[in-house]
Amino acid sequence: MKAAVLTLSDKGARGEREDGSGPALQNWLAEHGVAVVKSAIVADEHDEIVTILKEWADSGGVDLILTTGGTGVSPRDVTPEATMAVLDRVIPGFGEVMRARSLEKTPHAMISRAIAGIRGKSLIINLPGSPKGAVENIDAVWPAVPHAVEKIQGSTRDCAAPPR
Repeated sequence: MKAAVLTLSDKGARGEREDGSGPALQNWLAEHGVAVVKSAIVADEHDEIVTILKEWADSGGVDLILTTGGTGVSPRDVTPEATMAVLDRVIPGFGEVMRARSLEKTPHAMISRAIAGIRGKSLIINLPGSPKGAVENIDAVWPAVPHAVEKIQGSTRDCAAPPR
């Protein structure tokens, strides 16, 4: 599987803060046998996020796109809106599982607006901006990610083993 990691951070893009979530996700993906073929850090700008997500998904070279940051409720948090603008289909279960798992650790999880979905043959998942939150959330949904990517890319293999 080939992945891309897009970090959304005004301060990170300006060089005022070192990004921890992008590298944390890249390390986590490497530990799970996933090659990270693209990464970037950009400001919380809707149009820029849309452009990059389209470019990466439409390139045909990325199976999984993870965004980190911009999923909260501050005025500059526009990642879910930018993601919605590029998706062909939404997959609500990913956001539901991430919020449910995060609620076990913090009540702030209920203000997460992270979403996930499909563009072309790529799965796009929004993750929180903190390194810990990003890794905990990808870990929560990972059991379904490889199968989802397989199906998105056209696999006709059965989803469950046939009954005996």
